[in-house]
Amino acid sequence: MSLFIEKSMLASRFLSCLIAISIFVLIVSSLSLVQFADNSFIPRSVYRLVLVNTNSSLYSTSYVESKTPVLPLETSFEKNAKSHNTTSYEASSSISYSSGCDTKQALLRVYMYDLPPEFHFGLLGWKGNGKETWPNVDMQGKVPLYPGGLNLQHSIEYWLTLDLLSSNITRPCTTIRVQNSSEANVFFVPFFSSLSYNRHSRPPGKGKGKVSLNRILQDRVVEFLRSRHEWKLNGGVDHVIVAHHPNSMLVARKKLISAMFVLADFGRYRTKIANVEKDVIAPYKHIARTLDANNSPSFGQRDILVYFQGAIYRKNGGTIRQELYHLLKDEKDVHFTFGSIKSNGVREAERGMTSSKFCLNIAGDTPSSNRLFDAISSHCIPVIISDDIELPFEDVLDYSKFCVFIRSSYAVRKGYLLNFLRGIKEDQWIKMWERLKEFTKHFEYQYPSQPNDAVDMIWQAIARKLSYIQLKAHRYNRYRTS
Repeated sequence: MSLFIEKSMLASRFLSCLIAISIFVLIVSSLSLVQFADNSFIPRSVYRLVLVNTNSSLYSTSYVESKTPVLPLETSFEKNAKSHNTTSYEASSSISYSSGCDTKQALLRVYMYDLPPEFHFGLLGWKGNGKETWPNVDMQGKVPLYPGGLNLQHSIEYWLTLDLLSSNITRPCTTIRVQNSSEANVFFVPFFSSLSYNRHSRPPGKGKGKVSLNRILQDRVVEFLRSRHEWKLNGGVDHVIVAHHPNSMLVARKKLISAMFVLADFGRYRTKIANVEKDVIAPYKHIARTLDANNSPSFGQRDILVYFQGAIYRKNGGTIRQELYHLLKDEKDVHFTFGSIKSNGVREAERGMTSSKFCLNIAGDTPSSNRLFDAISSHCIPVIISDDIELPFEDVLDYSKFCVFIRSSYAVRKGYLLNFLRGIKEDQWIKMWERLKEFTKHFEYQYPSQPNDAVDMIWQAIARKLSYIQLKAHRYNRYRTS
């Protein structure tokens, strides 16, 4: 009897141990599945799709038609602008800190060179403590100011650099900064080239042999990159250089021809140096304030049919502005006049655009201008009269949904432009206006960046070039071994 009881107890203990071990194995397996989804039997795309669907309420429907991944917005941030023409951001108390994105989650792994401050934030007057390479941009730190006015429209390298420095802040997982160059898809060169041109393109003093600081910095960037193992490995095809001002990197661009440039357009570039296949077009940073979509004036509240205010007499392709000026200046429902950023010009332009149904974007010295993005932020339907213009993210955004395109040869025909625009009915205009309000977010630069804003869209555009980069790298290395 005692032997039977003893065997029974032994069997019960064995069964209890077996159940406990099974539960333990189940828990460990579940945790492993969540933490290491990329290595599990569930395909990574399916795993990420599940995560995206759980956050679907955070997305705008305006991006549904794009095949580019739309990434979840994890938190909201406040932007603290000190003045209209000066950019000054402080990390908001609402910023959520985390360890950031997992390297395998990001579409793009970026290695950023630790160039000395004189190439980037030093150009803004930031000095640090003499030993620091980068400013502290976390919750306790204050982000260095970027100069306002027309400088601001070409500030793209500033926003991209800030985004890479903010890896400890909750932000889109499109890109992640890696510390080991062997892990990188692309290499980012943090040279504030547009600001360098705007502020330091003139040689100091007078006389022959004087060289500008801008030229010195360009030469040093070229020398630095060409000496790097990372550049030599694939001939520089995987390097990203921002040269948004059309005159920035004027000398260096010819020597770094294999790199990917982030540009405003191709107006002052030879096809061999810059083209749509290898380079990325980024939107200007608009100067006009963005209208709240819920308070945007409607069709009936916009009394002006067509609006243009800016420089009229331009070089090269910009002569069309003069022709249109003489055709339209006396029309009763058209505002076509000279204007500049000075003497409260930005405020006047804001009022004019928000009171207008259509805003002209006409080719000037270059095919593009900041005026297009001011119109978008003002919810004024852009009318693009620039045959050679390249538009940001056009491989995923259909501009014909919220812009009107007119060939230059048609626009200068007497009566054609106004008859065409007057022929657009109110319901057609409203459809474009609603679409425009949805798409405005893609042209907003902000820190910290948010899903599908201008910063995030630029990184996505670079990520879409990875297959091209790989192709060029493989072709470059064909005969390296022999």
